[in-house]
Amino acid sequence: MKRIGVLTSGGDAPGMNAAIRAVVRKAIFHDMEVYGVNYGFQGLINGDIKKMELGSVGDIIQRGGTMLYSARCEEFKTEEGQQKGIESLKKFGIEGLVVIGGDGSFMGAKKLTEKGYPCIGVPGTIDNDIPGTDFTIGFDTALNTISEAIDKIRDTATSHERTYIIEVMGRDAGDLALWAGLADGAESVLIPEAEDTIEDVVDRLRRGHERGKRHSIIIVAEGVGSGVDFAREVEKRADLETRVTVLGHTQRGGSPSASDRVLGSRLGASAVDLLLSGSAGRMVGIEKNEIVNHDILEVLEQKHTIDLDMYRLSKELSI
Repeated sequence: MKRIGVLTSGGDAPGMNAAIRAVVRKAIFHDMEVYGVNYGFQGLINGDIKKMELGSVGDIIQRGGTMLYSARCEEFKTEEGQQKGIESLKKFGIEGLVVIGGDGSFMGAKKLTEKGYPCIGVPGTIDNDIPGTDFTIGFDTALNTISEAIDKIRDTATSHERTYIIEVMGRDAGDLALWAGLADGAESVLIPEAEDTIEDVVDRLRRGHERGKRHSIIIVAEGVGSGVDFAREVEKRADLETRVTVLGHTQRGGSPSASDRVLGSRLGASAVDLLLSGSAGRMVGIEKNEIVNHDILEVLEQKHTIDLDMYRLSKELSI
């Protein structure tokens, strides 16, 4: 294999640029040509592809987002869209592709592999919701962003003796909420993977109030519901003044942490190694600090699970 491509797809995540840099420089080290695809699978369909050199990825390792941009692409879910993408690959002589993104991106990589174009997936999403890897690129940075925000919010919660509801990202996965809750001593954490009723939260708030506690932090993963709606219910049932903070897309931005830079570099380089070895339809990941790889189809068929021991611990420590 002498010519490969790299693209980022789906939601951006801090550390993606480190992965792109690793793909480009690892490939060039092995005398391969590398082509960057702008705007994910949409750019592949449109032929928005450029050759990358060593200097193309200079000074990007510390930058958030993705230098190759990203976009959702419904067209690539169709046979016609996939065929357009393949025509672009043929036009540029690209023999293999590194796809950095989440499960939707991996589905596209799987389709291309099935049609004869070897793809390797690199997990990049702040939600940390991809099976087959302990951590995804971007999770650590997003977690630190949330933690810093909660530290600031706790200061004002203490000053005004209020209950703060903080809504974080995590449509189908509660990792960000759970890890942030444990890191910042939240009184309650609500995640999609565990059943915790409004009554449980209110009872915990009342017990704290009875022993003299006048402020609380409650973290809600967006997959559980709206932080605003949850706050209304708390006020109604507990007669406590609440404030809501929806962190939103601030969680995706910012310079990647050292951990995400290292993870992106390791996974990006490993993806190139797999293409060089003739592998296809694989996803690289990290388990117990060792780089591993799994069949993408097996990854897509698995369901993300949460560490319930951590969830129980967060409840035990918030009594």
